[in-house]
Amino acid sequence: MSTPTIPEGRRSVLISGASIAGPALAFWLDRYGFDVTVVERASSLRIGGYPIDVRGTAIDVIERMGLLPEIRAAHIASRAMTFVDGAGKIIGSVPIYEAIGSDTERDVELPRGTLATLLHGANRDGSVAYRFNDSLDTLHDDGKGVDVGYASGRKARYDIVIGADGLHSRTRRLVFGSEESFNRSLGFCFNLFSMPNDKGLSHSGIVHAEAGRTAAIWAVQDSPKVFGFLAFATDEAPVSASRDVEEQIGRTRAAFAGMGWEVPRLLDAMAQADDLYFDSVSQIRMPHWSKGRVALVGDAAFAPSFRSGQGTSLALVGAYVLAGELASHDDPQDAFAAYERLARPFVEANQGLATADNGAFFLPRTQKDIETRDRVLAEIARSGTVGLFDDTKQAVHSALCLPDYASVTR
Repeated sequence: MSTPTIPEGRRSVLISGASIAGPALAFWLDRYGFDVTVVERASSLRIGGYPIDVRGTAIDVIERMGLLPEIRAAHIASRAMTFVDGAGKIIGSVPIYEAIGSDTERDVELPRGTLATLLHGANRDGSVAYRFNDSLDTLHDDGKGVDVGYASGRKARYDIVIGADGLHSRTRRLVFGSEESFNRSLGFCFNLFSMPNDKGLSHSGIVHAEAGRTAAIWAVQDSPKVFGFLAFATDEAPVSASRDVEEQIGRTRAAFAGMGWEVPRLLDAMAQADDLYFDSVSQIRMPHWSKGRVALVGDAAFAPSFRSGQGTSLALVGAYVLAGELASHDDPQDAFAAYERLARPFVEANQGLATADNGAFFLPRTQKDIETRDRVLAEIARSGTVGLFDDTKQAVHSALCLPDYASVTR
């Protein structure tokens, strides 16, 4: 099959990945006059999924996209997280947004699938081409363009290729090498799955934790289903975590053996779930996010882990800056350098939130972590939350002032 040449006039960009960063980047590049194609290995847009947050500077990105009213309308408004012991007795509760140190005026929590649908729908005129049920197989950058071989056998050539294909990015592996070089474990594996809401839980979550293992149930508003969550400590390298479902279920059962509360029911629900998602709790740390005419964005470049609460927001901000810099520079390597100069300090500050001391509040690794958490919960019960949680996270969430690319045209 012959390889098409790059169309004259508009610069062509291939984006691998259609979750959050990919469609957001496609929106901005299309606005700036690029010829944009998005390839996604799934057969369709992934509309399910757990709650995510759009915070701080990412709210400004959403507002500039014209999607803020729809995003705010989808706000879940979770209320509290309650901690219980092995017998189900309440230890204490904490208001969600105070515990995570978020500014409620600049934090919207919504289902991941809702955000993905809104981002995809923002390109309503069909000017962005989406290729589902396909993926990258080969990449060759000759300095003037990138020849791409798809898993389907199709071949094409683009000016620029962007990997927005997540924590286990194939684009990153093809261009930068094995994931082992960049994946940094935060010491846990986790399982997430849906199950019936037969306890009538609403707008809140319940957590039971012992040293090195945490079980939780989380309700999105008044849904008839809840999300089950099981996380356990491990020193295993993140990229060697099992990709086999049955093996993961077995490892998790072994890790939670003998644990009380609702854990036996959670383990059974996990084994029966048709939407089980499991992975290591880890970050991607790279010295550079680009090479030649290929760059990365979102989790592919700088996954912060869910412990930071900032994966979605970094994806949105990174996409905005990357698109703006590509539109502002003729040479993609100059654009990539500017993108990294602007976004890296913001990214690294937000990645740092995942390793802050209060991370152990939700995923305690030691008995000391649990005792510290229980003292905080007791103080909340006595005196409220004043003075217990600072607002330093709010400053990190909004640390980047977005450049204005409104005048950029191509």
